[in-house]
Amino acid sequence: MASWFERLFGHFRTYHQPSPLLLRYMIVFGLVGFPLMYLVRFVRPSSGFDDFALRALVMSLLLLLAIRNHWPERLRACYLHACYVTMTIALPFALVFTSLKNGGGTAAIGNTFMAVFLLMLLADWRNFIIMLVTGSGAAAGLYALTDPNPQVPLDYVFRLPVLLVSVVGGNLFKFALEQATAERVRQAYASLAGSIAHEMRNPMAQVRHSLERIGQVLPVSRLQEKVQIVSRLDVERLHRHVAMGELAVQRGLQVIAMTLDEVNDKPLDPQQFALLSAAQVCVKAVEEYGYDNDQQRAKVNLQLHNDFFFLGSETTLLFVLFNLMKNALYYLPICPDARLQITVTDCQIGVRDDGPGMTSDVLKSLFEPFRSVGKIGGTGLGLAYCRRAMRAFGGDIRCESVVGSHTEFTLMFPPLSPTAIGMRRTALMDQAREQWAGWRFLVVDDDGLLRTSTGLLLQSLDLTVDDAADGLQALDALKAQRYDGIVMDLNMPGMNGYELAERVRRGEVPVNQHSCLIACTSEPGFLTRLKAENAGFDGLVSKPVDDVVLLSAITQAVRTSKHKHWSVTAWLSGHRVLLVDDSSWNRAAVAEYLRHAGALVIEVDSGPAALSELNHHNEWHAVILDIQMPGMSGIELARAIRALDSHLKTLPILATTAYASDDIVAEGRAVGVGGFLIKPVEAPQLCQHLRTLMTERTASPEVVAVADAALSASTLLDARRLEGFQRIGMVEELLKDYLPRIDLLVERLTAAAKERDLQQSTDVLHSLMGMSGEAGAKALHLFSRGIYIPLLERQQWPQDADWLAKLWNLTQLTSRELRDWVEKRRSTIAE
Repeated sequence: MASWFERLFGHFRTYHQPSPLLLRYMIVFGLVGFPLMYLVRFVRPSSGFDDFALRALVMSLLLLLAIRNHWPERLRACYLHACYVTMTIALPFALVFTSLKNGGGTAAIGNTFMAVFLLMLLADWRNFIIMLVTGSGAAAGLYALTDPNPQVPLDYVFRLPVLLVSVVGGNLFKFALEQATAERVRQAYASLAGSIAHEMRNPMAQVRHSLERIGQVLPVSRLQEKVQIVSRLDVERLHRHVAMGELAVQRGLQVIAMTLDEVNDKPLDPQQFALLSAAQVCVKAVEEYGYDNDQQRAKVNLQLHNDFFFLGSETTLLFVLFNLMKNALYYLPICPDARLQITVTDCQIGVRDDGPGMTSDVLKSLFEPFRSVGKIGGTGLGLAYCRRAMRAFGGDIRCESVVGSHTEFTLMFPPLSPTAIGMRRTALMDQAREQWAGWRFLVVDDDGLLRTSTGLLLQSLDLTVDDAADGLQALDALKAQRYDGIVMDLNMPGMNGYELAERVRRGEVPVNQHSCLIACTSEPGFLTRLKAENAGFDGLVSKPVDDVVLLSAITQAVRTSKHKHWSVTAWLSGHRVLLVDDSSWNRAAVAEYLRHAGALVIEVDSGPAALSELNHHNEWHAVILDIQMPGMSGIELARAIRALDSHLKTLPILATTAYASDDIVAEGRAVGVGGFLIKPVEAPQLCQHLRTLMTERTASPEVVAVADAALSASTLLDARRLEGFQRIGMVEELLKDYLPRIDLLVERLTAAAKERDLQQSTDVLHSLMGMSGEAGAKALHLFSRGIYIPLLERQQWPQDADWLAKLWNLTQLTSRELRDWVEKRRSTIAE
């Protein structure tokens, strides 16, 4: 019997689980309708049965459903069960019972019919019958038991055939409507899946083409020869084919992302927009588009009349241009003499082809979603996405076409005044000046003019800048001086940029082995990027170098360099990470990234296996889980982890998913997921998110750093900040001023804590936290923060009774290590 009820309720759950919106509307309708219907009795000559108590019960149940978000976590799983019972009581039971008590009549029959039709909307036909029979039967039974003279109203009996016909007909109509809707959905899914497959066919074909070319270049494997020679020309060919393959994969991922964003109506985030050059984006689009052959490339012409800047997303505009180029090139084979011209001028980008053109009727619906004209297998999403993207930029897109002559799309951008551009540049430079305060850069380029202009730009940021005219001079400079960043040309006589970068990364200049390397080149970026990354570069910027582009490239390169440095130095050494994903391929890639960073990785393929591992070992530092897993999803697993013991309630959880909708992110955040990564996962993003989550956990109010004598200088001090102090000559001030003030603050804090003076302790901790952070005392800053936040937010003293002793011990260790660090730097300079 239990299994029968479970299967029956499963149909109700399936009916509402995709979206409980219908139930929510019915709850609101009931909260408004039940009291209004009760008030009607006061305007009638004869009020009849007073059902106030029954309506109060129904209202109470509806109010409980309305505040579901405030239910305890363990009760939320029963929400649909509660809806089932409440709707049975509110509709057939309450309305039929009141009608019987009132002796029937027109109003009673109307109420009964209303209950039946509302219930028909709320449930599948099986549960509709059960709820109707159960509610009506219970109402009739209660009426017979409580009424001294129970009678069956004759008008009820006479209208039962009408009610029965209405129920059968309504359910048949509803079933037919659901079938028709399901068929339309199936056709839409089939069309969408076929369209995506069509769009993905070209990138996948290009990937296969690249792999075939790579196979042709690779030498034949000979077991007798341990070393096989590959010519320099073949190496260049390999880099080119791999680069083309990577571009094809990127375009395929863009198609998927664009389709998902359009289907889910996900808006672009203006907070991520940057100041971009229209000319540079168009040059990149023409260079990186996946042409079928050289003849197709020869048909594309780019004309740059008046470049302009706009605020937007480079990736998004590239996709818009790729889509317009693809549409135009599709028709060019039937017009052998046709050409495609892209023009940049006066806040507009024009894309014009001499193809067959379109009629006025087609133009009217051109930008509607799922509209494809004259092409087999197109998604119909491309132009709709283009319009949405351009409007997100603050502009628009229009199309003008003449049959048999041409088609021209015009991308219109909002004009940016010189003042606005200047303010944006100033903000970017101020941000860079703040982040790179005290840094030293080396500019390497055989072109004296470019070397000078790049150096002047960096000097305007208050940086110390040296230069070198070739690779050999740069190598000498790198041996003599520590540099935070090195901007170098790739194509130089003698020693080129690739060779110089390789020698730096090999450790020939140990002091600069992990410095940030930025490549400058006139070659197409997509062909150079792979070679530059293999040589050890962190970033790439194309010539001619614009100040905004250069600053953006350096900022990104610095971020990438930090991630690589974490990996090289095995920053996860000694940390146990649980990796949960049902895909062995996904686990293999992510696990390799983590192990390269020194982590002990435990891999499992399901949620239950993850919980078993978590319970089996006591010490865990992070969990990385997939959202879409069979059985127990990632959201359910995160909820289960948070329900375990206190140690795991603050365990950092990082989720990976193929697509993170707003609902998934919100649901994940609610159960304790700290961050989301979109697949395929890349090492820099993985390092950045995991490092952030683990750092936040270390510095959280619930976790206070342990101060003991085993802490090393790298744990105690922020070496990069201290090196910045050294470059600007503030080390002596640090020793003479900051350290004594820190000691004084600790003494004041000790006195305030002994007197249990919360306000004074909070004020002193605030000063100590800021002072230690400024002085590069990293561990002391985190420890102070771990005490400060509970005092400030909850007026709560630390649970550890020895926290003052640990704070004083940490202060002494920090002071000693800092003085040793300064003495070592003095000795190095003296030598």
